[in-house]
Amino acid sequence: MDVVVSSRHCEVSERFREHVQEKLTRLEKHDHRIIRVEVLLEREKNPRQPERQVRVELTAKSKGPILRAEAAAEDKMAALDLALDKMAAQMRRAADRRKVHRGQRAPESVHSAMARVSSNGVAPVLVEEEVSEHQVGPVTVDGDGPLVVREKSHPASPITLEQALYEMELVGHDFYLFVDKESERPSVVYRRRGYDYGVISLDLT
Repeated sequence: MDVVVSSRHCEVSERFREHVQEKLTRLEKHDHRIIRVEVLLEREKNPRQPERQVRVELTAKSKGPILRAEAAAEDKMAALDLALDKMAAQMRRAADRRKVHRGQRAPESVHSAMARVSSNGVAPVLVEEEVSEHQVGPVTVDGDGPLVVREKSHPASPITLEQALYEMELVGHDFYLFVDKESERPSVVYRRRGYDYGVISLDLT
């Protein structure tokens, strides 16, 4: 496994590089397919948040999907440990998800969960609240919350639901946007509780 350490706004000592190399060997026991891990160390001078002035970003490249994890702390050693723990947790979740796909444990589907709720005589209650509208440039915003606009575009190939779940676990997100290979619909899979998940699809017809 190759380890590449780079930095922004700070120097990286040889001792720290050796420390990173030693620490990252832990990841191989979770995923032996890792080929390369890129470590980015960045120092941000923020007197209001001294406990987050050092950020470490890990990017692991393997024969499978790319994994990413990042963390911020007061010093580089602590930030590295936090980022490493996050990536190890992502790998463990991905390994558990692969076990689920092999039939060792089956998550409850959204349909069965809703059926179970209905059988218990409990129905979800929707509460409508009046919200004020205000104009922010060309966009009408409901309520008092700030307007955050961020646009991203990613190339995508149709994949199966199982692959989407696997990818979601690897990146450590609570949702994953994909194009379903069977239905050819834009879909989102999202984590609920434990091994439960939900799927939302768009019917373009």
